[in-house]
Amino acid sequence: MCKAEKSLYQRKLWEMKVKFLGDSSKIDKFRNSLVSRSRMSLWMIRAITILLLWSCFVHLVALGEMWGPRLLKGWPSCFNHGHEFPMAAASAQEMTSLPMKIALPPKRLYQNNGYLMVSCNGGLNQMRAAICDMVTIARYMNVTLIVPELDKTSFWNDPSEFKDIFDVDHFITSLRDEVRILKEVPRRLKRRVELGVYHTMPPISWSNMSYYQDQILPLVKKHKVVQLNKTDTRLANNELPVEVQKLRCRVNFNGLRFTPKIEELGRRVVKILREKGPFLVLHLRYEMDMLAFSGCSHGCNRYEEEELTRMRYAYPWWKEKVINSELKRKEGLCPLTPEETALTLSALGIDRNVQIYIAAGEIYGGKRRLKALTDVFPNVVRKETLLDSSDLSFCQNHSSQMAALDYLISLESDIFVPTYYGNMAKVVEGHRRFLGFKKTIELNRKFLVNLIDEYYQGLLSWEVFSTTVKAFHATRMGGPKKRLVIPNKPKEEDYFYANPYECLQLLHENENADSVDETK
Repeated sequence: MCKAEKSLYQRKLWEMKVKFLGDSSKIDKFRNSLVSRSRMSLWMIRAITILLLWSCFVHLVALGEMWGPRLLKGWPSCFNHGHEFPMAAASAQEMTSLPMKIALPPKRLYQNNGYLMVSCNGGLNQMRAAICDMVTIARYMNVTLIVPELDKTSFWNDPSEFKDIFDVDHFITSLRDEVRILKEVPRRLKRRVELGVYHTMPPISWSNMSYYQDQILPLVKKHKVVQLNKTDTRLANNELPVEVQKLRCRVNFNGLRFTPKIEELGRRVVKILREKGPFLVLHLRYEMDMLAFSGCSHGCNRYEEEELTRMRYAYPWWKEKVINSELKRKEGLCPLTPEETALTLSALGIDRNVQIYIAAGEIYGGKRRLKALTDVFPNVVRKETLLDSSDLSFCQNHSSQMAALDYLISLESDIFVPTYYGNMAKVVEGHRRFLGFKKTIELNRKFLVNLIDEYYQGLLSWEVFSTTVKAFHATRMGGPKKRLVIPNKPKEEDYFYANPYECLQLLHENENADSVDETK
């Protein structure tokens, strides 16, 4: 009975549709239109869903990677801290130190307070740190940064522009979610800048962000264009907000890429070195300019001492003129000589057959002074010996481009050993920490030169000398540690770029583990 009633109901319903629509052809059209509309709706829903999912994915990638993979995601598994040469098995063509290419972040929109021009001073690595500081300062003043101008008047007389060393397009786009960066001032202000109608000044060294907010920002708002003509160490090492410190890291480790030409040359050198096994990079800062500036002449003959003194007096901005070389050496303020370096590396147990790549300019005294090192370590190489002169032609007489190549190779090395704690030593040390606390031997020169003198005087046996050197430096291998903070003495405390621990996740994990252990 129920089936009969249901059948009757369906028939009546069909008759009503026929009356409403007319003949059967209209019914078919109606039925087909319903099907096509449902298919169209389904297709539209699917398309919109796919677009939404793709948009979410792109934004998540940008957010997850804009700080660099090592800031937020832990360390790559290829870093093995248990071996003396952790990277020896790495692919010869892989450059693990290069910033990863990431999805472009969205532009940050803010009301522009004016334009900041920057004239950097010093060598490549001093300028590198300064650029990181200037980007950070520009971001927190909500101004537009003009691509920094590099130093062309220093001792090295390098005419290189920013674009000759760094990938300027990557620099601008990778940081656009933080600060607006332009290659040059806008057209409406160009004539004004050409006529010098803008405010220029050197900011105070080791300043905090409140100085720039309270002192510099009002000048930018007033003059519209401000140029900072001194940029080295103009931002404090410590007592800055964590987000400020992390932005300095982001610029340094991701925003600043070298040009494709320099990167490709770096790959070639690393490939050549890796094919023969592990290698150590020695930043042997025994160069004429360093010795003249510091007044260090230990091991030099009388003619060389006079030559270094003449150079020191020839540069008026080198303020210290009368220098006691031996006293300075005893205080650990001189770069190690090639002779002292060979002795130290041997005492540390470095394999005499390891490849040693010298990351430096021309060594003062040439082959005569290098002989002490090459007699002990015969596999000493330089970029000039690994590459043809034609390969290096584009960066000849461009010391900053040469230094950029050395920087890349230093990051890739199994061990990095600087013989003087200058700007390159500090910045490379910090970058290697960021790459997974790669082995960097931080030599204590004051300790070493006094110990070396005792050894030469016959007061120590080789066994005692070597054991003492190893024991003293066992905790100076570039591992996790906090920066030394000395209030009101920023020059004496640890440099931020040598140990940017706010940006090193592994260190934070260790700290958290220590705090958990203390509560047990």
